[in-house]
Amino acid sequence: MQAILAVTVPFFALILAGYLAAQRGWLPLAAIPGLNGFVLFFALPCMLLRFGMNTPLAQLLDPVISSLYLVCAVLVVTLVLSLGHLLGTPRRDAAFAALVAAFPNSGFIGVPLLVALMGPGAAGPVICTMLLDMMLTTSACLAWAQGGRARASDGANGAWPSSVWAGSAFLAALKAPLMNPLPWSIALGGALSALDLTLWGPVEKTVWMLADAASPVALFTIGAVLWRSRVGQVAPAQPLPQQDSPSGLPDRWADEPPPSPAQTPLLLSVVTIKLVLHPVLVWSGCLAARTLGAPLTDLQVTAITLMSALPSASNVSMLAERYGADNGLVARIIMGSTTAAFITFSLWAWAFGVQPAP
Repeated sequence: MQAILAVTVPFFALILAGYLAAQRGWLPLAAIPGLNGFVLFFALPCMLLRFGMNTPLAQLLDPVISSLYLVCAVLVVTLVLSLGHLLGTPRRDAAFAALVAAFPNSGFIGVPLLVALMGPGAAGPVICTMLLDMMLTTSACLAWAQGGRARASDGANGAWPSSVWAGSAFLAALKAPLMNPLPWSIALGGALSALDLTLWGPVEKTVWMLADAASPVALFTIGAVLWRSRVGQVAPAQPLPQQDSPSGLPDRWADEPPPSPAQTPLLLSVVTIKLVLHPVLVWSGCLAARTLGAPLTDLQVTAITLMSALPSASNVSMLAERYGADNGLVARIIMGSTTAAFITFSLWAWAFGVQPAP
């Protein structure tokens, strides 16, 4: 456990540092979009490009891992949607609760953390699952969130639709992931790997420098985003107003009220599903697949199980706001899963006997 904590503590400490920097005002909230932009469009694509170049294409598109992980994601999404329906949660809110339950923070945390814990061999399975979450899980949940909007009985009050959304809704939702630079950087890295090509020296050096910045800046940014989600919405472009609220924050960034009693069961359930049930499903699925003769190695089983045990993806909060869902609920789920994951993820890694290289 000590060796595992030696790896996990610095990762979560950087998240805490970003949270405290935003809380104390050392990092202006208006600067967070810039950090997000740097990570999303420069540092993280370069990191994924580097891993893609150094990983065989067959590992990036492993059909066994893809099928297994996708089935588990469908089960998690279906469970949360059903739970939301039972609790009377509006359709859009339930869709984004399902997304944060099934979509781990694989880009900002997962790839660098699991490679640090298990070595470069973990990159292939991790990136494979990340592609599925970005392209399919996200698109399906966005389609559900928007399904039935054209129906007067569904769109006005967020009621649950009486039928499954049309395939056109899924295709429309797929446009958002296609605008994300991360899948394209993985695809480029995989193509270079398949063709056995390398980058020109100065370009490679630039890519490597940006890739090295991805992990610390991404983790720091997660912490800042968590604080921003706790105290309000997206930072405005204009300067801060001079009149502060009694909390010391501008009125529009005053602390949000605690979750309502109606939200609490869903919030606690989704955090538990994300950190406990999701990895249990993936691990059980791996054991079943092995029994049926699937060629899964111990490293692959451990990598995708630990991937599913990561906290919820922080960018879902921004998606929820964009699509008019309850961003406060989604932000609290992300906050709860990120805070608890320091303990639960370390325990999962310890249970699997992970031994980080010294």
